[in-house]
Amino acid sequence: MSALRRKLGDEYQVVSTSASGGGLPPPRSAPRGKRQRFVDKNGRCNVQHGNLGGETSRYLSDLFTTLVDLKWRWNLFIFILTYTVAWLFMASMWWVIAYMRGDLNKAHDDSYTPCVANVYNFPSAFLFFIETEATIGYGYRYITDKCPEGIILFLFQSILGSIVDAFLIGCMFIKMSQPKKRAETLMFSEHAAISMRDGKLTLMFRVGNLRNSHMVSAQIRCKLLKSRQTPEGEFLPLDQLELDVGFSTGADQLFLVSPLTICHVIDSKSPFYDLSQRSMHTEQFEIVVILEGIVETTGMTCQARTSYTEDEVLWGHRFFPVISLEEGFFKVDYSQFHATFEVPTPPYSVKEQEEMLLMSSPLIPPAVSNSKERNNSVECLDGLDEVGTKLPSKLQKITGRDDFPKKLLRMSSTTSEKAYSMGDLPMKLQRISSVPGNSEEKLGSKTTKMMSDPMSQSVAELPPKLQKLSGGGGRMEGNLPPKLRKMNSDRFT
Repeated sequence: MSALRRKLGDEYQVVSTSASGGGLPPPRSAPRGKRQRFVDKNGRCNVQHGNLGGETSRYLSDLFTTLVDLKWRWNLFIFILTYTVAWLFMASMWWVIAYMRGDLNKAHDDSYTPCVANVYNFPSAFLFFIETEATIGYGYRYITDKCPEGIILFLFQSILGSIVDAFLIGCMFIKMSQPKKRAETLMFSEHAAISMRDGKLTLMFRVGNLRNSHMVSAQIRCKLLKSRQTPEGEFLPLDQLELDVGFSTGADQLFLVSPLTICHVIDSKSPFYDLSQRSMHTEQFEIVVILEGIVETTGMTCQARTSYTEDEVLWGHRFFPVISLEEGFFKVDYSQFHATFEVPTPPYSVKEQEEMLLMSSPLIPPAVSNSKERNNSVECLDGLDEVGTKLPSKLQKITGRDDFPKKLLRMSSTTSEKAYSMGDLPMKLQRISSVPGNSEEKLGSKTTKMMSDPMSQSVAELPPKLQKLSGGGGRMEGNLPPKLRKMNSDRFT
């Protein structure tokens, strides 16, 4: 205990949940009345079938399974009764044959050949049947060839005896080899615990195997039994919901050579999404745990079951470690198998934690960012205007009107502002405003017109010599040497 406190700190309190273990009991609310469980801690289901009516005949159609499912006292009673009745019936048949042939009166006559030698009465007929059925063969009582009915009865006895032996001995063998007792060496923790693991609220319980023989292909499943009412008003008693214990990741496939802690992560898909420490005092549910596997020694499938009610789920607890490294092997301390200790755990449900996290993180609306971008575009336009006014007069004349870049950029800024504003409109208005041939064509025609006017003005304002060079392309080509003219013509052809 002191070593645990040195390792984990003084704020952790060890709580033993076993009946014989030490430690303080876990803090619980006021005790409630004991309610009926659907599955007991030992795995027995508290379900009784009643008012079957004429459906009871179905049990006789599968007589073998019915006999195997019976309790041991009824199995032994049926076993002894069946053999006793069969033996008495066959012994009486041999006695009837001897009586009808008159062998009982002539049993001591040496000159008479009876059906069965040395059968004087019913006990001797019974002993003859037992010797024949058990193949003891003492040699004192035997069938003679003067009795055809005895030969037929002997064949019938052999067939009937084989059927009875196969049925009853097979039934007893199956019942003795059932792996139900193997489940007695599979342990479940007496309590389940809820605490944080890897940053997530997790429901945990522990399983263990007391034998050295392994459980092949061991798999675990969990069911949540909880009554609920549908939105249509239908009441569902003991509605079964699946609890994910690692089906998607393969964590439900167990290598059960040492105690394992089974985890169910509580998230938005979990039935415990709304479960908090406060609501556990008013909830009523039952968690059924099913562990299945193949017994290594017999090859038969074994199933162990247990359940946890809401009173057996400890909030803010974690299981005590039971594995320690010794010299050359790992040691499992089963005295601490059921023990838990308290850990800091938020008392809120996962849903409440997510809501508090959303409320604590402020979000920036998209309209604010759009207005910022518009302001930035306007500031860029103003900066371009200032740059345009600082250009020399000759360059301003070449570009045409002084307000050309300003107008063109403002038009482009208006289109970008329209794009921002269209994002806030409904889909119908966006489709109407995005019809081709409206704003884009007008913008393109206006831009080409503005671009052509300043180019014509700039050419007209050039000196005469430059105007000749820019306007008279044919004259420039005529002044070229013949070799260059030929190369130019070959290039374009």
